[in-house]
Amino acid sequence: MQSAGIIGDFAEPRPWKHLPAEQQPDWRAHAAYDEACRSLAEAEPLATHVEIGRLRQSLSTVTTSGTLVLQSGDCAESFSECTDAHIADKLRVLDQLADRFSDLTGSPVIRIGRMAGQFAKPRSQATEIHGDQVIGSFRGHMVNSEAAAPAARAADPQRMWRAYQASSKVQRAIRNHRRRPGVPAGGGPWSSHEALILDYETRLLRRDLITGGLCLTSTHLPWVGERTRDPRGAHVALLSAIANPIGCKLGPTATPDEVLALCRALDPHHEPGRLTLIPRMGRHQIRDVLPPIVRAVTSAGYPVVWLCDPMHGNTVVSRRAGLKTRYLVDIITESLTFRDILDGHGQHAAGLHLEVAAGDVTECVGGPVPDEDRLSHRFTSLCDPRLNPEQAIELVEAWAKGVAAPA
Repeated sequence: MQSAGIIGDFAEPRPWKHLPAEQQPDWRAHAAYDEACRSLAEAEPLATHVEIGRLRQSLSTVTTSGTLVLQSGDCAESFSECTDAHIADKLRVLDQLADRFSDLTGSPVIRIGRMAGQFAKPRSQATEIHGDQVIGSFRGHMVNSEAAAPAARAADPQRMWRAYQASSKVQRAIRNHRRRPGVPAGGGPWSSHEALILDYETRLLRRDLITGGLCLTSTHLPWVGERTRDPRGAHVALLSAIANPIGCKLGPTATPDEVLALCRALDPHHEPGRLTLIPRMGRHQIRDVLPPIVRAVTSAGYPVVWLCDPMHGNTVVSRRAGLKTRYLVDIITESLTFRDILDGHGQHAAGLHLEVAAGDVTECVGGPVPDEDRLSHRFTSLCDPRLNPEQAIELVEAWAKGVAAPA
């Protein structure tokens, strides 16, 4: 591991400390809070400065080289699936998708997993109804349990340390996978997650003792989500302060002025490889919302990587099973529309950000899941519905061919 200085609670100025922070657990009065934070502040980095720099260098050439990016993995990672077998399956599927993407397009593909830290989820509602009980919403294994009981949904800061330990195991597997003979330098796989829980993320800030750069060592590529992308908020301030390559989700309410404010905060020096913008607008909204944003960003000279998340804007509740689902035809339609918009503005459509399971789940409708009646057969996601590998391959093939399969 590379030497790195520890950033303690009062070691350096923290501009995000007094800014508004959405989606944070209420756990500071918990007896274990101080110890959990202290353990994280003293822990070894999960991602090294050298690795982070290597990914950023790879991303810096995406817009000029025609390289593609595939970012995929679980909606929400599970502590119970951080076993050697589960990790190997997830890396196998990531490689399978990336290899197919590369074969079909003739372009190299940077592989980034939603792995080694995707243990926290923002939620639109603070509570859920289960039977005759109103309980707190499940917010990912870093915060609480998915078990439908009031005590299980209490925020527990000790889970941050469990998340660190689980992430450490996954990172070691990713690192070993990346070191295999014949793997292209810089091509990955790399780790990524939404940098949501500030108590966790800020304790894993480390300053490189050689270069002086400040990195978020919880992951290689952190992103800020649709619900926390306020340019005046704590999450954007945190990501603005680090040297990692970073991502930013853009939903259908995003405006050109808001996106330019985010670009000014997150990429003030117009550095290639620094910022990846990830529209997640829905098949019906993207055609109207995205073009003026692309024009504004391009006119302002920001060399961003454009990545399409066709999943989150296309979530619906199934009529019969009452489960959240997504239709593959909608996902493909948004992906192809995104690509057409970027191409039409002379910009590089760099690839896809997907939620994909390692197994043959039946959470999205399409391909091997013919209708909503099949959803409950194998719906195992902790949160949102994921594509299974066969559906994800169909999406990659549609992108490469430029045409969707018949619905």
